[in-house]
Amino acid sequence: MPVVPAPSLAVLFDRLAGSYDILNRLISFGQDQRWRRALARRIPAEAGLRVLDLACGTGDQLRMLLRERPRIGFAAGVDVSPGMLALGREKVRRLGLDGRVSLVRGDALALPFPDASFDAVTISFGVRNLAPRRHELFREIRRVLRPGGTALILELTVPQSPLVRPFYHLYTRRIMPLLGGLVSWKFREYRYLNHSIEEFPPSETLCRELREAGFADVTVRGMTWGVV
Repeated sequence: MPVVPAPSLAVLFDRLAGSYDILNRLISFGQDQRWRRALARRIPAEAGLRVLDLACGTGDQLRMLLRERPRIGFAAGVDVSPGMLALGREKVRRLGLDGRVSLVRGDALALPFPDASFDAVTISFGVRNLAPRRHELFREIRRVLRPGGTALILELTVPQSPLVRPFYHLYTRRIMPLLGGLVSWKFREYRYLNHSIEEFPPSETLCRELREAGFADVTVRGMTWGVV
């Protein structure tokens, strides 16, 4: 199944926005919060950092970043989905983070920020939705990072272990789309999400592409039997 082009991504995630957070908890058995926390703890702990979260959705990763690194000075989020951003802004308001967080509708391939604007850039579960244009995405992340800044990517992938993979495919091909569809009544959308995971390249390919985009000290950490 081909990856949905960027204009369709906004429509796709607008449809999923209302049930997105609860389904992330449900289909990951609550592990999505542990994964987001692990990413947040890789951000430097120094005060006053400027952080950008791409494909920010409803702001879950931004919330975790500010929880684990409360001395962050300013955090911005970018997403293509107005529905996701509306929920994210409500979450920011409810948590009293209005003065420290800005959510912007925009394209991760053409960010509305000048060069070297941020100390860290994160993207959680968003790279695979831009899979055909990963090189552009990585170059754009590199552009808005200051020299010495940090890029952190959290993404689902197919585990390499031959013992884990059959059970993983059973879950992601059969159970996850059914579960997501029953809760959200969006069966087609959750079939797309499974296909986007299976079409995602192995970590070795991503590491090479990141180096080609100008990154150094590129490392990978697998979690939960290699599904992330």
